Amino acid sequence: MSEFDAIVVGAGPAGEVCAGRLGENGLAVAIVEHHLLGGECSFYACMPSKALLRPAEALDEARRIPGAAEAATGELDVEAVLRRRDEVVHDLDDASHLPWLAERNVTVIRGRARLTGERAVEVDGTTHTARRAVVIATGSEPVVPPIPGLAEAHGWTNREGTISQLVPERLLILGGGVVGVELGQAWSSLGSRVAIVEGGPRVLAREEELASRYVHDALRDRGVDIHTGSRAVAVERDGTVRLTLENGTTLEGDEILVAVGRRPATRELGLETVGLEPGESIDVDDRLRARSHEWLYAIGDANGRVLLTHMGKYQARIAADAILGRDAQIGARSDGPLSPRVIFTEPQVAAVGHTLASAQEAGIDARAVDVETSGTAGASFYGRNTPGTCRIVVDERRRVVVGATFCGVDVGEWLHAATIAVVAEVPLDSLWHAVPSFPTRSEVWLRLLETYGL
Repeated sequence: MSEFDAIVVGAGPAGEVCAGRLGENGLAVAIVEHHLLGGECSFYACMPSKALLRPAEALDEARRIPGAAEAATGELDVEAVLRRRDEVVHDLDDASHLPWLAERNVTVIRGRARLTGERAVEVDGTTHTARRAVVIATGSEPVVPPIPGLAEAHGWTNREGTISQLVPERLLILGGGVVGVELGQAWSSLGSRVAIVEGGPRVLAREEELASRYVHDALRDRGVDIHTGSRAVAVERDGTVRLTLENGTTLEGDEILVAVGRRPATRELGLETVGLEPGESIDVDDRLRARSHEWLYAIGDANGRVLLTHMGKYQARIAADAILGRDAQIGARSDGPLSPRVIFTEPQVAAVGHTLASAQEAGIDARAVDVETSGTAGASFYGRNTPGTCRIVVDERRRVVVGATFCGVDVGEWLHAATIAVVAEVPLDSLWHAVPSFPTRSEVWLRLLETYGL
């Protein structure tokens, strides 16, 4: 048995940040991980998927620019793309994460963790106790829906979908959310014939409808076959994969990727030993402390608030400060509807805060203001008349921006300015004095405010 001030279960981005912050402030901290330090994002999600997407994006941009277009006459080197992806994930070796934790005096414990009671964590038969807190940072796992034959077909999840060494000739994707559209575009760019099946009326259903339309049309133009409004009812694998839709359509592929959602990875944590429900998210307050136990915290996907890496890291800092006894009155304030998110398709979708529909549902007197993404002088340097729209959602009563969506080429880096405006509730009259430089594409803010009527 060993004792620590705090034990963090799960060494993904949220767990690492929390453990590191506690350790660098003098606490004795252990972090427990049964797979790879760095977690899903580093090895099977954010990082490898962007490595797969970026080459085609860069080539597309070059082909839009006179002078560069004449030089960009070849095709993607698929083997080079996959080699670079493997470099990004360090060939699934997490050794590069060890020095950062060691510098902060964090003890790494390898193995599967399970709660056995108050402040007690068992790892492969050895019990460790925490004087102050146990932090659950176990992330999430993919949902596999109960479609007849799907489990037996042994389809891809995001893990196989990001680290496969082979490009399938035909790829079927269940789900038109972020994972589905990003990996659909990535594998299509590498030569797969891709079909996406989305049971809802449109892809990216949680974003503005205009964003959904742009991404749908771009995928279709790349040759991706998109089926919306029709659910899968059966899957068979016999050499190839056959997917039957409820309208009778049958699709065939060499692999099938399941991307219909995720759930908290809490089923085997021993939550029942402290009166909580295994497999469910852990209900927490704005300090990320479990409402039922003052010593238990849950950060990142494990609490179900927002399943985004950067928001898990944000929660990790808040939880660490709470454990350290700092800022007792300050809790999470921007990990709900205010969360920023980027979808790295081509065109990209970058959004923060409310959509027009969610603002109206929340009872806000909301007005949408739209301008074309290519409607600035600076935009011409990225290719004339590239498709895209920028939208801000304004609370008319308070005259503040409560949401923003940018659709277009390489707009992800625009998002932080919008996040500041939304989270800080900057008045429109003050935004007017934040003058964008010419000729940058950030002049789109000037166009948005002019269109609003300032």
